[in-house]
Amino acid sequence: MDYLDYVQMTKGQRIAYKIKSFFRGIPGAVGNFFRLIGLFIKKFFMWIGNGFKGYGSRFAKGDIGTKLSYIIMGAGSMFHRQIAKGLIFLATEIAYIYFMFSFGVGYISKLYCMNVKTTATVDGQPIDVFVDGCIGQEALQKVEDDWGTQTIVNPDTYDDSNRILLFAVLSLIITVAFFAVYIANTKSAYATQMTLKEGKKPLNFIAEMKTFLDERFHITLLTLPVLLLCTFTILPIIFTIFMAFTNYNEKHLPPGRFYWWVGFSNFADVFYSNPQKSETFGRILVWTLIWAFFATFSNYIFGIILALLINKKGIKFKGFWRTMFVITAAVPQFVTLLIMRLLLDKDNGLNAMFGTHYPFLDDGMWAKVMIIIVNMWVGIPYTMLISSGLLMNIPEDLYESARIDGANAVQQFTKITFPYIFFVTTPYLITTFVGNINNFNVIYLLTGGGPSATNYYAAGETDLLVTWLYKLTKDSKDYNLSAVIGIIVFIICALGSLITFNMSKASKNEEEFS
Repeated sequence: MDYLDYVQMTKGQRIAYKIKSFFRGIPGAVGNFFRLIGLFIKKFFMWIGNGFKGYGSRFAKGDIGTKLSYIIMGAGSMFHRQIAKGLIFLATEIAYIYFMFSFGVGYISKLYCMNVKTTATVDGQPIDVFVDGCIGQEALQKVEDDWGTQTIVNPDTYDDSNRILLFAVLSLIITVAFFAVYIANTKSAYATQMTLKEGKKPLNFIAEMKTFLDERFHITLLTLPVLLLCTFTILPIIFTIFMAFTNYNEKHLPPGRFYWWVGFSNFADVFYSNPQKSETFGRILVWTLIWAFFATFSNYIFGIILALLINKKGIKFKGFWRTMFVITAAVPQFVTLLIMRLLLDKDNGLNAMFGTHYPFLDDGMWAKVMIIIVNMWVGIPYTMLISSGLLMNIPEDLYESARIDGANAVQQFTKITFPYIFFVTTPYLITTFVGNINNFNVIYLLTGGGPSATNYYAAGETDLLVTWLYKLTKDSKDYNLSAVIGIIVFIICALGSLITFNMSKASKNEEEFS
């Protein structure tokens, strides 16, 4: 369709055309997304291939010192008279070898089958017993079968499944970090060799350390955050992903019980294998998406309308009205939600005041509607503040030109105001949508996920995926199932965010309103 055909459409036809174009563009956007993922994977493997190529090339072209650094870290640096640097590399290698042989290898070797070391007492004599998690049955029962009914297993195990999994993952992360240092060691040795070959003098240790306060200062600043990121984010994420492939639940809680690998059976339970779990997941997923849509766009639209009303010419006491709504946002959210929960209680609050018994939070449909309404009270002021700032930045000349051309207030809003606000706030809108998918506070503090549903598995009718995950962890102790839900939530949020943002004008025409 060309521009002239579009201009000749009625407003309804334009809206329908835009909606149709949006949904038509989704398959292409999804295809482009996976194409980008494919390109990323291709570049990743090319990067690995180039890394191996460079690794071999440095060894082939290196002198005796560079070749020694492939076996003994720091040998190349010391051979090229960078003693302090070489000693640091050597100390790193020694520390890693000591760590792995005294700690890491033991746990990594147990990772495959979750081999757990415990103690059993047979005829009053304590003996060490290794329980094989690959057996696919209760670990303690295997001990009793092997050693007879006289066996008493000590609940204070030397190793349990959690410890094995956690320390094995930690050891693998440290191994990856060590490998990066090892590669840096070979590169450093070869670079120093090339510098000497060119007749130049390489930097001494002090001069090289000073570069971390100058041209390599970014490395100095990022080192601590990266370490904290690996410790408190990467490690728990990997641990959670591994947990999704085990049978870690209330029947296999260490140290009394051990868990082992079960493959994709947890994912099968969520999608089709277990009828109750799969039905619960399907219904909660649908409600989560419905909630995220209405919670996001109701706050967004009404926040913009409120900002327009306050900023309209002729409105007096604008500062007062803004302050009133800012106070609403300034009150801690949990306080507002707990008060609302009391006001909407079946036997208290508004019902007690008017002598009614409306099931605001005790009926599934009522509760879902009230959650969206209360969330509007909590969230609209934030959008109002953002929109107010954007409205002040729109050039008045645009409105003046529109009025000269005969545009009314509605046309000015649809052609100037809203496109500008939507363009600038698209990233905010996406992050808000993702945040509402994971909006734990509103659901948990207002309804607690209730009302209860007998056909749901450990969930209520207003539970989101994130609150269901919390209940599975805290109440049911289905850690394996909660890990699966966490992975699914991450995939939904990541794919939805990336695809939607790449389809938006904020990504395609980022300089349009600059």
